[in-house]
Amino acid sequence: MKKKSGNKLSLLGSVSLGTGVMIGAGIFVLMGQIAELVGAIFPLAFLAGAIVVSFSAYSYVKFSNTYPSSGGVAMFMRKAYGPGTMAGSFSLLMYVSMVIAESLVARTFGSYTLRLFDVENTAILVPALGVLLIAIAYIINVSGNRTIERTANLTAAIKIAGIAALALAGLAFAGFSSIENWGARSLYPLLSAPYSIRFWHYRLPAV
Repeated sequence: MKKKSGNKLSLLGSVSLGTGVMIGAGIFVLMGQIAELVGAIFPLAFLAGAIVVSFSAYSYVKFSNTYPSSGGVAMFMRKAYGPGTMAGSFSLLMYVSMVIAESLVARTFGSYTLRLFDVENTAILVPALGVLLIAIAYIINVSGNRTIERTANLTAAIKIAGIAALALAGLAFAGFSSIENWGARSLYPLLSAPYSIRFWHYRLPAV
């Protein structure tokens, strides 16, 4: 029993892992695009997005409490639709979407990394760096929960500190327009932004 307990993630490790998954490439890439789309009403759009995401979060919490298992989405699908074609098809679609998303994130990592060094010939280096990132992630995952937890704690702390610094800098230099000017823009950006923000949290199943 002690050996089994030692292989489990601690509460801090679980929170760090969930934080690291949620604060991913989608936030860093899409935040600027959404801010450009909605302009001065970005805080309202962010709040609306949080409300939309809360329904998904609540659903996953209730599912996890009802069916405490490591099966994840595949197990939820099986409970919802039974062991059959429907559950298998949806589970495979989720698996394929995760593979595609991770490949895009890996390629973006390679592209952004090379920009730091002003490299022009990126045809080979970008995918090479992407493959290297995936290989490192694979090594961390097969190294055990202790390594995963330490890595998650470190990356979560870096991400939170970085986002906090960017937020403070943005508030210090950008400023917000008066509330009277919020109605000057179309209602469409405010309605569409929450669903763009929802894309940030497509990784909820991974948590």
